Amino acid sequence: MPDAPALGAARLWRGHRGRLRLPDGLPARLGYDAVGMPTDIGRRVMKCLPRIGCVFADDQRWWWIVPSGSNIDVAWPTFTSYAVGARTTDLSGGHSGRSRLPRLIHHPQDDSPYTPPIPLYFMTCHIAGIRPHWSPGDASGPSQAI
Repeated sequence: MPDAPALGAARLWRGHRGRLRLPDGLPARLGYDAVGMPTDIGRRVMKCLPRIGCVFADDQRWWWIVPSGSNIDVAWPTFTSYAVGARTTDLSGGHSGRSRLPRLIHHPQDDSPYTPPIPLYFMTCHIAGIRPHWSPGDASGPSQAI
């Protein structure tokens, strides 16, 4: 019998030290990271992308699962958060009890957990009115888009 949503979310969060856990049966052969963005932008992005992987959400942010290293040479907009290993608690020093725990809000139709990072990046920049920018050779990626 499946866990109640609140119990499952709490276990998912605490049991994995803030790492977003992919649903069973979705192999992440490339490893995985997460790109977080405000909910209003996340909703708009979701309406525009033709292919969407796993997406998690809490009260403040939507988290898109992307292959590991999707931050290399890419200047994600400053309003986004990039979580290496999809460890979202590492970004703020811990989870705030004020917002609900991230829960899966979109399960992909195929067997891949990933949203393609380049279309996600371009759509996020487009919606925010920011010009996309790559920084060849900078493995950490710049802190803001230019």
